[in-house]
Amino acid sequence: MKINIVILLACLLLVAGCKDLLVPEIENIRDLNPGKYPPNDAALPFGVLLNGYNRIPTNSWSFNDVATDDAVTNDQSNSFLKIANGQWTANNNPLSQWTNAYAAIQYLNIVLRDVATVRWVSDPIVSKLFAMRIKGEAAGLRALFYYHLLQAHAGVSESGAVLGVPIITAVQGPNADFNTPRATFEACMKQIYSDLSMADDLLPLDYENIAGAAFIPAKYGTITKEQYDRAFGSAFRGFFTGRVAKAIRSKAALLAASPAFSAGSTTTWADAADYAGEVLYLKGGVSALASNGLTWYANASEIAGLADGANPAEILWRNNYGDNRDLEQANYPPGLFGNGRINPTQNLVDAFPMANGIPITNTGSGYDATKPYANRDPRLRMFILVNGGTAGPNNTVISTAADGGTNDGLNIVGTSTRTGYYLRKLLRQDVNLNPTSTNNQRHYKPHIRYTEIFLNYAEAANEAWGPLGAGRYGISAYDVIRAIRKRAGVGTTNGDAWLEEAKGSKDLMRDLIRNERRIELCFEGFRFWDLRRWKVDLGETARGVSIKNNVSAVINVEPRQFQPFMAYGPIPYGEILKFGALEQNKGWR
Repeated sequence: MKINIVILLACLLLVAGCKDLLVPEIENIRDLNPGKYPPNDAALPFGVLLNGYNRIPTNSWSFNDVATDDAVTNDQSNSFLKIANGQWTANNNPLSQWTNAYAAIQYLNIVLRDVATVRWVSDPIVSKLFAMRIKGEAAGLRALFYYHLLQAHAGVSESGAVLGVPIITAVQGPNADFNTPRATFEACMKQIYSDLSMADDLLPLDYENIAGAAFIPAKYGTITKEQYDRAFGSAFRGFFTGRVAKAIRSKAALLAASPAFSAGSTTTWADAADYAGEVLYLKGGVSALASNGLTWYANASEIAGLADGANPAEILWRNNYGDNRDLEQANYPPGLFGNGRINPTQNLVDAFPMANGIPITNTGSGYDATKPYANRDPRLRMFILVNGGTAGPNNTVISTAADGGTNDGLNIVGTSTRTGYYLRKLLRQDVNLNPTSTNNQRHYKPHIRYTEIFLNYAEAANEAWGPLGAGRYGISAYDVIRAIRKRAGVGTTNGDAWLEEAKGSKDLMRDLIRNERRIELCFEGFRFWDLRRWKVDLGETARGVSIKNNVSAVINVEPRQFQPFMAYGPIPYGEILKFGALEQNKGWR
């Protein structure tokens, strides 16, 4: 009995000593309710805004090309490979933006709710300017996330309606009604346009220090140069701007005008062309196409000079740079100590014309099947490592032949190419992966390149006014494609005869524009979305080349398992189960 009493007393003392374990103290959890921000503490609400920036889908490479006719991968765990192989379902969707985007939108809605209550800096005038800027950024980012939601999840319901996604513009607390139906596609586009207009109205075109008060836009009132620079100066380069808002409006309008969504949208091809045209006009028109824009990822001196958020001529908006060798480690061939992950297809290789600009399948192109890489569009060897091409810091010749005698050959080891080709685009060839002398190089990821906006314009202008129609900004689709092909060194010896023929037909020009988009933007995350918005068959078999005894033979590498309804992505199955008001896209379960 005495022993039991002693044990009991010991337990009571132990419990008393563990008070901190049983009674939680006040935690360092910041209150995000209106009016609860600490005085003079703008770090918390600004951190909430940064959460939106951190979730931008284009912060990293996706390589969804692996789910298209442009590429395959030797990584059998790749999620896009599973999509291509028929494992794409409503509850297994690597392309989903639902969770990420709505989490970002919740944070941005908090910012928009509370922005006017925060004392951003001690100077009340500058604090008001900061509030304008933060509100503009949050609205613009919210539009961006709704664009990505539409791209991934908008579609046609069982009833035939073109639906978007639920529109959430207020902060959702624990007692909110989360069972929100999908808005129409048109309503979502109106929300995007409204948010982008707000951003454009509140933000400067770019964040730059100004020369004097005379350069202050009237919308900011009577302020000094110093006050303007504190809120909108060069220190904030890299954040959302009025120029970025205009570019995103171009991207969203192109989606809305495209065949997959035009039945549910009032946005016309002319609208899409005008929105892109405004961006190009502010840039300086066709003559402003960056001469080195093809190799933006490898322009060593230009990249080394990146500082303070400044952009090269090709880049409209980008993330920050970093020194690493990740892309090269993943995609160099095994002979250069890489993993050879992304393998371009023969389908893509065949899309590159001859240097004279004529498609290789056309009579008179000069294509020689025994010398398939001779006299081709210069972009082919820039972007794709072909058999006999060079790569790496020592310009090593790479043999991809099946009987080439190295691990770089077709299907030799697990990291060898499956198509007879390796990725070259995006990779810094001055990265060395040799374990005895590895090095890193500077890389960055664009959110928006000007070449994309040029191609947006060409596509929309051709559909709206034909190949030679100039539109509001005096630029035709023909003008843009001529400039892009001239920069690439295509058609320079024959006056680009193929382009001259195409300018007489909207259909021929459409095919040419789509092919130029495929080439110029390959491996940058566009092909999958483009095929879907064009309602083009996603099921083309991925092909490669097997080279033995110096003879090339085209081979089938990987079938594509897509059903017609997959032109639209699914609403997540878990969301459908939870919320009865949500309607699934037709064909998905």
